[in-house]
Amino acid sequence: MDDVTATLSIYQLSLYLSKYYGKKVIILLDEYDTPMQEAYVNGYWNDLAGFIRNLFNSAFKENPYLERAIMTGITRISKESIFSDLNNLEVITTTSEEYADAFGFTEAEVFAALDEFGLTDKAQEVKLWYDGFTFGRLTDIYNPWSIINYLSKKKAGLYWANTSSNRLIGKLLQEGNREVKKAFEGLLNGHHLITPIDEQIVYDQLDTNEWAIWGLLLASGYLKVVSFESYEEIENDFDDAKYELDLTNLEVRRMFGQLIKGWFAESRADYNDFIKALLLNDLKAMNVYMNRVSSEIFSYFDTGKKPSIQEPERFYHGFVLGLIVELADRYIITSNRESGFGRYDVMLEPKKPTDDAMILEFKVQDTENEAELFDTVKAALEQIDKKDYASILVSKGILPDKIRKYGFAFWVV
Repeated sequence: MDDVTATLSIYQLSLYLSKYYGKKVIILLDEYDTPMQEAYVNGYWNDLAGFIRNLFNSAFKENPYLERAIMTGITRISKESIFSDLNNLEVITTTSEEYADAFGFTEAEVFAALDEFGLTDKAQEVKLWYDGFTFGRLTDIYNPWSIINYLSKKKAGLYWANTSSNRLIGKLLQEGNREVKKAFEGLLNGHHLITPIDEQIVYDQLDTNEWAIWGLLLASGYLKVVSFESYEEIENDFDDAKYELDLTNLEVRRMFGQLIKGWFAESRADYNDFIKALLLNDLKAMNVYMNRVSSEIFSYFDTGKKPSIQEPERFYHGFVLGLIVELADRYIITSNRESGFGRYDVMLEPKKPTDDAMILEFKVQDTENEAELFDTVKAALEQIDKKDYASILVSKGILPDKIRKYGFAFWVV
């Protein structure tokens, strides 16, 4: 059908229903912005936006047969261009107090369901995996889809995170600037993010507005609010309104781990080889992998440039951290934590006594003081020993000869 016929379709259906039943209609529109996400990712946003604007105008504004309508989606609608013709809108977001307990299962409901299914002893596992959603100031809200699947399958897994496309989130994180990547790395490492949030997301701002990216992740359920102070509470100074954010739960954390691995899907065979080489302590294979990926995939704009040594080190640190996330079931992986007399880069603490522990340190060559990359590797290994990073492992009963130490040296133009 042509666009005019399509944009009038809901209006016409309302007319027929209203005449047949003798009353005005109620329209329920779920996930109204899912087609818009696909349009944004695939490059036809402007075409779809014009069509949707006309569709909504005829269905909701110019429709005399409409009693009321409810829309759900993750994009706050008050500033979005497709709603520019509509009025009398009441907007409820993740930070709103109204209906806070109606968007998911409360903890009392979840624990009661576990009791009913004979899974009382699994309460803490379920809380670790699926708790964490916050609406308004109400915490401990669980995603119904994940809970229903857990009750059915009786085991933890990625249920909600696999129900819809993560392409938009992946696009924004992968193509985001260095500050976005650094902030997201901090979230993966267990740190909280303190930032303003723009809840009124406009799609054509997502490429340039970092606040909008965090707002989208929050509205999507991938981030939760640990604490916040609305700009109304601080005399309408939006620039000072800060949100403290964290990844929602273990399900979301694991989902992002898979997402990051997917970015390196073209090197999947080599990716597996790197993990295998690390576990086998095969330095030659590890070097072959890192040199090939560094020369063929990374660009000058990814790694940063001198004289800022910290930027390239953070990049390579984050890259290797993403590679080893697959070992999370076998190792406790931590990053930038205090041990001994400083902060190590990455530590792998084995969950089984038969595995070796590992400490990884990353350094970019200081050409003024280090003539060869070998000198940089040597400096990284000396730093591990000098600052006694292994002390925290030894204190947990891991023998020194069961602790491997790796120095990663990189050269940046």
